[in-house]
Amino acid sequence: MDRLDNTVRPYAWGSTTAIPHLLGVEPTGEPQAEMWMGAHPGAPSRTERGTLVEVIAADPEKELGAETVAKFGPHLPFLFKILAAGAPLSLQVHPDLAQAKEGYADEERRGIPVDAPNRNYRDANHKPEMICALTEFDGLCGFRDPVRTAELLDGLGVDSLKPYVDLLHAHPEEAALREVLTAILSADPEEMAHTVAEATAACTRLGGDYAPYADIAHHYPGDPGVIAAMLLNYVRLQPGEALFLGAGIPHAYLNGLGVEAMATSDNVLRCGLTPKHVDVPELLRVVRFEAGDPGVLRPEASPDGEEVYETPIDEFRLSRYVLPEGGTTHDLTLNTPQILLCTAGRVRAGEHELAPGQSVFVPADEKAEVSGAGTVFRATVIV
Repeated sequence: MDRLDNTVRPYAWGSTTAIPHLLGVEPTGEPQAEMWMGAHPGAPSRTERGTLVEVIAADPEKELGAETVAKFGPHLPFLFKILAAGAPLSLQVHPDLAQAKEGYADEERRGIPVDAPNRNYRDANHKPEMICALTEFDGLCGFRDPVRTAELLDGLGVDSLKPYVDLLHAHPEEAALREVLTAILSADPEEMAHTVAEATAACTRLGGDYAPYADIAHHYPGDPGVIAAMLLNYVRLQPGEALFLGAGIPHAYLNGLGVEAMATSDNVLRCGLTPKHVDVPELLRVVRFEAGDPGVLRPEASPDGEEVYETPIDEFRLSRYVLPEGGTTHDLTLNTPQILLCTAGRVRAGEHELAPGQSVFVPADEKAEVSGAGTVFRATVIV
C-alpha cells in the first residue's frame, strides 16, 4: 500500500482552521477548503511511485482489480476528500449519467472550451456524493414541503415574497416548486436584490429558524440564491451522520468539517450563492422538483466492526472503523481499490502509522490490516 501525499485546495469558502487543526499543524491564515485523495487529474495524490494517476495508468488491473476495470474503466471511479466549510458553498445540483453524457456531447459539438466559465459539463460522468460529518455540520438538502416553505416566507412579512407564497399554496408540489424557483432565478436583478435585502433584515431580526438564512445572506448579499435557499431543508449533522446527494437534488454545504466521497466528476449546475455561471434553463432541466426529508444517514454496523453508509450507487462505498484501545487487528483486504483515512487517534495500516488526516492507497487484492486506537474511514467501490 502507498502512503498518500495530498493537495489541499484553497477555495475562498474554506475554513482557515479546521483542516490545520485536524492535521495538527499551524494555520497559515489562508482558507483551506478541501484535501483531495485520489486520482483526479486536477490534483492527484502523490506516492513514492509517482502520482496516483501515473501509478494506476501503469497497470490498471493490478492497482484497481480486473472487476473494477471491467465495470468502470481503467481509472479510479471515486474521489475522496476532507471538506472544511467556513462559509456557504454555492447552491447546486448534479446531473444524472444520461444528462451528463448528453450535456457533455452537446457542448463538445458546440465547441465550448472545457475550461470556459460558461461550460456546464466538464466531463460525461454523473456526480453522486456523500458528506459525513466529523464535527457538527450544517447544510441544505432537497426541497422542503411547499406549504411549510410558504409559512416560512410569509413569516418574514416581505411584500415582494407574497407572490411566491401564493404559488406555493396554489399548485401541486412539483409545479409549485418549479414555478417559484424559476421566478426567483429569472427575476429582475435590481428588484431581487431589494427583496433579498428586506428578507435578510427580517431573518436577522427574527433569528431562530431564520438564522441560517441570515448568515447565508451575510456572505452573499443581494444574491437570488438567498431566497432559493429558503426553499430547501436545513439540516445539522452530528459527528458520524451523513447525507447522500443524488442527481438533481439541490444542496449547499454551509459550515463544518466532514469527509466526502463522490464519483469522479466536475459537473456542477449552480442555482446561486456564487459569482460563477448560472445557466437557468439547463439547471431547470436537471433539478428534481420533489419535496421530502433530507434523509440523514447513520452507519449500519456489521459483525466485523465495519460501519457502512448505504448508498444506491456503485462508484463509491463509504464506511468506517472505530478502533478501541487494545482492540483486535482488522483485515480489510478487498478485490477492489481502497483509500484508508485516519480521522482520530493513531492507527497502523500495514507498514504505515497514520495520524489524523493521513491516508493510504491500497491496491486491489493487497493485504490490508489495520489496528490501533482511532477512527479509520474506508472508501472503495462496489463491483
